[in-house]
Amino acid sequence: MTLDVRQVVPADAASIREVARESWHATYDEVLDRETIAKTVDDWYAVDDLERSIVEARERADATFLVADDADEGVVGFAHAKPWQDDPAVAYLIRIYVRPDLWDEGIGHRLLERLEADLESAFDRLRLVVLADNDVGVSFYEATGFERVETRESGLDEGLEEYVYEKLL
Repeated sequence: MTLDVRQVVPADAASIREVARESWHATYDEVLDRETIAKTVDDWYAVDDLERSIVEARERADATFLVADDADEGVVGFAHAKPWQDDPAVAYLIRIYVRPDLWDEGIGHRLLERLEADLESAFDRLRLVVLADNDVGVSFYEATGFERVETRESGLDEGLEEYVYEKLL
């Protein structure tokens, strides 16, 4: 695999959406019903909205949106962060996903390392929110130095909890 971690371009939006869809199904099919997953991915990863997020991230010095691009496979992962709305010293990792068939290949680590390098001069900490039932995500975040700072109810579906994690940059 010849992997290039690079800044995203608007033409990557449809590929990002597909990586998100595959990842959400692999992660949440046993936790959420398929309809909730489909609606969430359709809402959160609408191509037009992704294109706007891409343009915004490219225009801001305090945001980054990256893709892991394989020479043969195309976009196989992505990561997106911007300022946390309530604290200018904190960056918010909005999303980081890798195609499920490539989990454990180090792609998520490469994306996160690059994202942290891009953000460390502008922020003190990196924060994220993950569903408590996302075992793959929770394991990844804990293995990469994040510490759980809060547990709260998720607005995604009744009875779901989510964890808030932070990491010093």
